[in-house]
Amino acid sequence: EEMTHLQAGLSPETIEKARLELNENPDILHQDIQQVRDMIITRPDIGFLRTDDAFILRFLRARKFHQTEAFRLLAQYFQYRQLNLDMFKNFKADDPGIKRALTDGFPGVLENRDHCGRKILLLFAANWDQSRNSFIDILRAILLSLEVLIEDQELQINGFILIIDWSNFSFKQASKLTPSILKLAIEGLQDSFPARFGGVHFVNQPWYIHALYTLIKPFLKDKTRKRIFLHGNNLNSLHQLIHPECLPSEFGGTLPPYDMGTWARTLLGPDYSDENEYTHTSYNAMHVKHASSNLEREASPKPMKRSQSVVEAGTLKHEDQGESENTQPLLALD
Repeated sequence: EEMTHLQAGLSPETIEKARLELNENPDILHQDIQQVRDMIITRPDIGFLRTDDAFILRFLRARKFHQTEAFRLLAQYFQYRQLNLDMFKNFKADDPGIKRALTDGFPGVLENRDHCGRKILLLFAANWDQSRNSFIDILRAILLSLEVLIEDQELQINGFILIIDWSNFSFKQASKLTPSILKLAIEGLQDSFPARFGGVHFVNQPWYIHALYTLIKPFLKDKTRKRIFLHGNNLNSLHQLIHPECLPSEFGGTLPPYDMGTWARTLLGPDYSDENEYTHTSYNAMHVKHASSNLEREASPKPMKRSQSVVEAGTLKHEDQGESENTQPLLALD
């Protein structure tokens, strides 16, 4: 049975789940993978830096073995990395920006999975110290964490849940969440990453986060939209979807409060608290092909001027319209 090594280590239950939910058939796994690989020549504009069986398989799983969709996701994955070179330049846990975000608990990752075998990621929004962490570094830390977690085949099949706790997240903090950086995050997670997201749960969101959510809705696929749950302060509705036994006390669960350093320690190993640079690299994800620095400068997006957006009278307006080159009005809220 030349095939089964690709499913090595999976429990019989998970193999069965993959068959039922994802149309995964061990007998033709190789043909499926090869058919996706054969499509690569149709996109010579994209550098496919990894095309081994195990890698392509995670894209098939993320798209229920629909080959064209899996290929589209694979192409997006590398294109996103190509278009945002600076984000992936030093894409490893000991990169200073990523390390700081991880140390501050972005993201938190619970040890135990939920009742469906999904991994639970936590974001405590109020802990975002904007003088310490740029939004981009937090996004990089989340993408790197997913990159490490998705190595686990069980998670390729069962997927993830994201809980965002907005308690005490200030209006001032929220004003830094411009539509363009939110769009970057949505593109990175929804359109370019081979993971199944079973649900994104907002807890304790204030009105201005609700307003921002309305604003980014147009960038969300229907499928994503259906999986975003705004619980407000109603933990019962959260518990109907994620059992309290799987949740820390912050979410009315029976587990102890989440310790922010848990995941950082897992990724960074023993030297996690040492702020100095150290030699060991826990995980060097994709080795992005570096074009000559000249080419790179053209390919890299220009650094954006971050002007403070403010939600005002139902539209997002720029406070400092004078110095901001981007003056066209942002999407009006519906």
